Amino acid sequence: MQKQVTFKSSSCLPSFRKLLFPLLFITILTVFLIGRDISFPYIDFVTSTSHENIVLPSALHSQISHLQNQLGDLLEQLHTENTDSKLVVKFTDLVLGIAVSVDRLADKLSHLYGDPPISQNCTNKMEEELGDSDDSEVEEGSMGERIFNSGKLHNYTSPKPNRQVGKKNFLGVEAVYPSIGLSCIGAASSIDQYMTYKAYGICPDDWVVAQKLILGGCDPLPRRRCFSRSPQQYSKPLPINSSLWNPPTGTNILWTQYKCKDYSCLVSNQTIGRRGFFKCSDCFNLSKRGWEVPSNETESAEFTIDEVLRLKSGDIRIGLDFSPTTGTFAAIMRERNVTIASATLNLGAPFNEVIALRGLLPLYISVGSRLPFFDNTLDIIHSTLFLDGWIGLEVLQYVLFDWDRVLRPKGILWVDRFFCSKKDMQLYLDEFTKLGYRKLLWRVVPKTDKQGNELFFSAVLEKPQRS
Repeated sequence: MQKQVTFKSSSCLPSFRKLLFPLLFITILTVFLIGRDISFPYIDFVTSTSHENIVLPSALHSQISHLQNQLGDLLEQLHTENTDSKLVVKFTDLVLGIAVSVDRLADKLSHLYGDPPISQNCTNKMEEELGDSDDSEVEEGSMGERIFNSGKLHNYTSPKPNRQVGKKNFLGVEAVYPSIGLSCIGAASSIDQYMTYKAYGICPDDWVVAQKLILGGCDPLPRRRCFSRSPQQYSKPLPINSSLWNPPTGTNILWTQYKCKDYSCLVSNQTIGRRGFFKCSDCFNLSKRGWEVPSNETESAEFTIDEVLRLKSGDIRIGLDFSPTTGTFAAIMRERNVTIASATLNLGAPFNEVIALRGLLPLYISVGSRLPFFDNTLDIIHSTLFLDGWIGLEVLQYVLFDWDRVLRPKGILWVDRFFCSKKDMQLYLDEFTKLGYRKLLWRVVPKTDKQGNELFFSAVLEKPQRS
């Protein structure tokens, strides 16, 4: 494969060759040293009756990654150098071929990295031979290498230099530092499973694994270099003027991980108890709108949307609904020219898919995650049938303060039908009161579908202006 490169002048070719060939020598020398320094005692053969596992030293991954970076730097130099030399073009193709081969090798070895069960002396010797970091760097920088086996995860979390190495980008940094959640350390085997995939292939159908990791605090999850699966018979979604209130086409949902295998199962009375979800049991029945009929203040804790919007006439434009939902609240608000993002997980059913197919914005996020909005930006936050008596007070505090962070001054927090036992209600009311918000609407009523020992609480609260 020949690279067609246009150069301004060949006058710099001598100086370029002075730079090029030392880099090539360093690259070849690195390959030689890696091959020389790795001896068989550091490859652990674990024999069983069914298969044979080979575990490579985790420090080897760092060396291969370093070699990949060197080759990338060399290719960058080759592509930016101004010369008409056919020799250089041919050499560029050669280096590119080496880089591709090293990438393939790294991918083939990605599942073999780990800490082999060898003695401490051997471990120390291996680190001395394969690593050149000082003690503090090893302790802080190689935590993931001692815990995770996935080579793809090590590659993902390593810093990614800008194309112009050593120069800061518009963000003011010289490299991108991909992140994963701290709690991923406690789920090493699951995250290794999640990162087992074929690069540039189809991703495993494992969103359930991903969601369990997110719920366990492994958030953000590492990105992957594979293509997401899609329904085989995906068709054009309904136009926005009909998608809000009509059931979406079932072929546009990938049903493999759900108990229900079609949309009718989500709404049929015959499937109650066998749908795979219980929160927001009527969510998928899009004929049920809600928040539109005024209720008896002594019997119901539900406010209407129009009642709330009148409190801030014309001021509510954008906001968040943090609820188990298929987007009905957002759909009604859209009809009133208010844009709402609907934050929910897929709690046994395709909540996010249905929100999107209705032409609304789904936000796939857990209660333990910091909201992806900047400070003082939203006009309204609404939450219903989510913050209930299950939540601990400390978690509730962090959630409320994060909501406070993204609400703008004079923005409103709509707590919609929070319920808990009578004996706990005052504890929760105290947490909402501590925010110092102005009470625009406030209602506590009995929850009548139980044995009389629970209460509903609803409120619309205005965030104060703080200096």
